[in-house]
Amino acid sequence: METHLLAAWRALVDFPGLAAMQNIHPLFVHFPIAFLCAAAALFWTAALSHSEQLAWAAFWTLAAGAVAATFTVWTGLEAGNSVMVAPSVREHILNYHRTLMLSVWAGSLALCFWTLVARPMPRRARSLFLVLLVALIVVLVHGADYGGWMVFGYNAGGSLPQPIEFQQ
Repeated sequence: METHLLAAWRALVDFPGLAAMQNIHPLFVHFPIAFLCAAAALFWTAALSHSEQLAWAAFWTLAAGAVAATFTVWTGLEAGNSVMVAPSVREHILNYHRTLMLSVWAGSLALCFWTLVARPMPRRARSLFLVLLVALIVVLVHGADYGGWMVFGYNAGGSLPQPIEFQQ
């Protein structure tokens, strides 16, 4: 007979959702979204309030977002090669999702490098930096929308029979 402690341990380490996944990409996608959006909000707030402390928090949040984006891109590229979707979905959704998210990754690395050189936040061309952060978030949201459309509209990575053909 199983003890309550052993049953609690098994419930803690049992991940039935993870076992059903085709790849681990969905475990990573939320981190760069959260970190990069938070970094943009923190940088804007730091700029408007002239707060050095907020600028440092924004700097580290952007760095965390760039690192998280690196892992997410890596898992996404692996997932893109193996995920079961119809060729039409790959053409009309997955390819755009990949391009947009690679752009976000590159942009996050570039902005992170910029802040690394001008710690914690650029003084020269600060307005350009803040506008580029907003542009990065717009591209991020657009790319995430394509990912969500692929998953929830076309069962990418799910267990429903494939292929589900693309329809506008």
